[in-house]
Amino acid sequence: MAKRSQYVAFMRGLNLGRRRLSMDQLRGHFEELGYDEVETYIASGNVIFQTAKKSDAKLASEIADHLQHSLGYEVDTFVRTAAEVREIAVAEIFPQQNDDGWNMHVSFLAKPLPPKTTKALEAIETDEDLFRVVGREIFWLRYGKMSDSEVWNLPEMKALRLPTSTMRNMNTVRKLHAKYLA
Repeated sequence: MAKRSQYVAFMRGLNLGRRRLSMDQLRGHFEELGYDEVETYIASGNVIFQTAKKSDAKLASEIADHLQHSLGYEVDTFVRTAAEVREIAVAEIFPQQNDDGWNMHVSFLAKPLPPKTTKALEAIETDEDLFRVVGREIFWLRYGKMSDSEVWNLPEMKALRLPTSTMRNMNTVRKLHAKYLA
């Protein structure tokens, strides 16, 4: 039997609007693909699973295709190995990231940003918003509530035309890591 590896799929747009899917149903879709030890973490499209080692991109494509066929709508899917999620969960990106009032979020991308885009994104700073790009992740440090941020409306942000991603609060990533991957 082939060696099984642990992965996490982060999906975008599940359980928003009319796209309602129970976590039991979502687990079932992963099991239909032949994945083992399938677990979901909170109802926002986080699935932990095991399968024979494959590339993240191949797994993401396989999952997204299956969900689109089964659900009738596109589900952007981003897959990371357990080791990659561990690295993200413990990452010290900003000196003030653990200080009171600051909240860190991570966006998962399908592939790394081009260097020019990375440089332009990291140059966008406000008194409450900072960005760093590490590999296929964008880390956003926000002072205060993310919903109060105006940074995404800045002309220089809109000009970047960032690729599709899915964002999680770092507390979610850390709790997922502690519960399933530690």
